[in-house]
Order: sequence, then C-alpha cells, then structure tokens
Amino acid sequence: MALKGIDIFKLTPKTNCKECGQPTCMAFGMKVAQGTAQIEQCPHMSEEALAKLGEATAPPMKSFKIGPADAELSLGGETVLFRHDKTFVSKTLFAVSADEAGADAVMAEAAKIDYERIGERMRVDIIHLEYAGDTAAYVEAAKKSAASGKAVILSVSDEGAAREALSAIKDARPVLNGANPDNREAFAALAKEFGVSLGVSADSLDALHETVQALEKDGVKDIILDVGTASIKSAFANAVQIRRAAIKSGDHSFGYPSLVNVAKLAPGDAGMQTALASLFILKYGSIVVMEGMSYAQALPLFGLRQNIYTDPQKPMTVETGNYPLNGADENSVCAVTVDFALTYFIVSGEIERSGIPVNLIIPDAGGYSVLTAWSAGKFSAGSIAAFIKEADIESKVKNRNLLIPGKVAVLKGELEENLPGWNIIVSPGEATSLVKFLKELDAA
Repeated sequence: MALKGIDIFKLTPKTNCKECGQPTCMAFGMKVAQGTAQIEQCPHMSEEALAKLGEATAPPMKSFKIGPADAELSLGGETVLFRHDKTFVSKTLFAVSADEAGADAVMAEAAKIDYERIGERMRVDIIHLEYAGDTAAYVEAAKKSAASGKAVILSVSDEGAAREALSAIKDARPVLNGANPDNREAFAALAKEFGVSLGVSADSLDALHETVQALEKDGVKDIILDVGTASIKSAFANAVQIRRAAIKSGDHSFGYPSLVNVAKLAPGDAGMQTALASLFILKYGSIVVMEGMSYAQALPLFGLRQNIYTDPQKPMTVETGNYPLNGADENSVCAVTVDFALTYFIVSGEIERSGIPVNLIIPDAGGYSVLTAWSAGKFSAGSIAAFIKEADIESKVKNRNLLIPGKVAVLKGELEENLPGWNIIVSPGEATSLVKFLKELDAA
C-alpha cells in the first residue's frame, strides 16, 4: 500500500467524530492502511482527499465483475503473491470450451456439475465459446450459452462475428476474448460500445504489455490477460511473471486478472488438464478453460480451490446454535459437534441421509476439528454444558438423549455430571457410520 496510516490520517478531517466506527481519526487511518477499513466509511472526507486516497489505496490488481447481473462473478482484487501473507480474494473460475458445433453437448455436460460443499455451490462458472468460422451458428450458440445462466466468454478475433455475437447477448455481460496487437483498436471500440471486459493476447510478454498500455489509452477499463498457449512452460512462466509484476513491482498494466486455456495446452488429455488446472489455481489463473469437466475432475479441483481461497487468518466456521435436521422437534434426539464448517457439513449430511430427526447442537469450539478442539480445551464437558444452558436448549428440547462424537468418548462421564438428567450416548468415531447408528438407535 502506497500510504501509511499517518499519511491517511493527515487527509482525514481530524474531528474524531466516530461515525466511521473507529474511536479516532488516527485509528481510522491505521485501519485503512492495514486494509481492514474502507476510506468511504468516513462521511466527512473531502472529494480531493477521497480521490487521492482511492488511487493510493487501490489494490495492485483491478477488480471487476463479469456475467449476468443475477449471477455475476468477481475477478481480480489480489494484493499478495502468497495466501499465507494475507488471503486471496477472487477465486479461480472454471470455464468449459466449445465451438459453435459442439456447444449444446458441452453445456449439457457442464450442467451436471452442480453440488454444495461446506456451504458453497460448486458448478462450472463459464461457457468459453470458440469461434470456428460459422458466424450464424456462433451467434445461436452464444444465445444458448447466455440462456444457460452461466457467464460467457466469446473467444473470437473476427470483428464481424464478435459484433454480431455481442449484439445478441450484450445483456449477459460476456467477456470478449480476442484482442491482439493487430486488431487492438477495433476490439477496444467493441468493448467500449458494448460495455464488456476485453481479453487480450500477444506472442510475448513485451508485446502483451504494450498492447495493454495501448488499450488503456483507448479507454478500455476491464482487461483480462491471456497467458498464451505456446507451451505449458511458457504459460506458467507468463502467469507468474504477470502476477509478480503487478503485486511486487506495482506495474498497473499487468494489474489485471489472467486467463489460462489448459484445453489448448493439453488437448484431448483430461488428466493433464486436471493437473494443470490445479497448478493454475495455485499460480495464478483467474479463469481456467478446460475442454470439459466431469465429477472426477470437479471434486478435487473445487476442493483445492475452496481450501486455497479461504482466509487463512479466519477459521471456517458455522454459526453456533441448534440445527433441527430432518424435521426435528422438541422430542427428537440431540447431538453435539464442533463449529468447524467441514465437520458440520459432513456430520449434518450423514444425519440428513439417515432420515432420522436430530437436533444438532453447535457450540463455539474455535473453528477447530473435534480432536483439535478437545485437546485445546475448546470442546470440553464444561463448554458443552455451558452452551446448552446459555442457549436455553433445555427449555426448547424435551428429549434428554445427547449424542457426542466417538472420538471424545472420554467426555461421557463428566458430561453426565455437568448435565444431570441427560443420557449421554457415544456415537461412532466416523461420520460414515452415523446412518446405521441412528437408524438402530431410533428402532431401539
């Protein structure tokens, strides 16, 4: 960040009015410098100061959105090279590629990938439509792609075909990916006319940099940098060098999201495309284009993406409370587990699969797994009993059977002392055994 806390403080009104949520203007300046507050939170900042601070505190990579308004996707906004330094901001987006002839089949397959993991919807984000020469068919394929509800990338370097496709789906806010040093002026005009993001490629990083600078002078604001498909080695090197130039050197002409077309880097090789997609989740693909995606590819890729694009300073947690599953009421059995999101969704998923009504109680366990929370003293007989009393669970639930995780069976005796009148039942050590266990418990 270009300005320090004291520099930001000098531009504030220095009234200590507290309307920004901070006790003093100095504290506000320090928060803005740390990136934990926004300059717009001060209602008394002058326009001149806002303009100066806005430019100085803007992230080294521009952020913007693509796709239809009701399902828009975020790109850019990155501030660090390594996740452990702070956090990555905009998750890698996955696109499946097709030309006008194969678009229907690709969209049908892409629609099959749609599931939830730890509270996040996992699906193919974008249809990447490659122009193969038939303009009329391309426009129809563009319409169908936009109608799917997914974002669309129009990968076309023919100005006429690009114009017709953009005219047909302009409300879907597609990405026009086809600018290069030769057609830069025409494509810059198209991007401005239709208000879309523009993908740009070149034979070398130097040529790419010069083309981006020219596009910026032409007034194009939202740019996506194609890292190229000459080879896997060059694509990887370009992605890293572009990101380093933006983050470390403050090169604003490389401060844009990137696109990596692994479908062209490893055509026909689904295994290699999956491996490359995982590589570019880490280094530094904003959009990764694949030939297609099956569940066998989606499960590891989405899992990796979710792990990488979470804030390492904040544990993944769910809200504390009582979660009635399968229509549970006051007479249903109770179970308790930690607030670590992954544990919650695994356990709740198995309970839902059993069909047995269960009140799943989630106390504050620090966002740790069961054994980690127990060893850290965050998930103890005392803390569980205290939460049940604080949340007034006893007045809301008549059933006094409480299931505890099998891995902390040692808590049974102490819990019985802390919760008189409750029957503490040790459930299996693995969530996968819960379905059978609950059905047998219900039948008993």
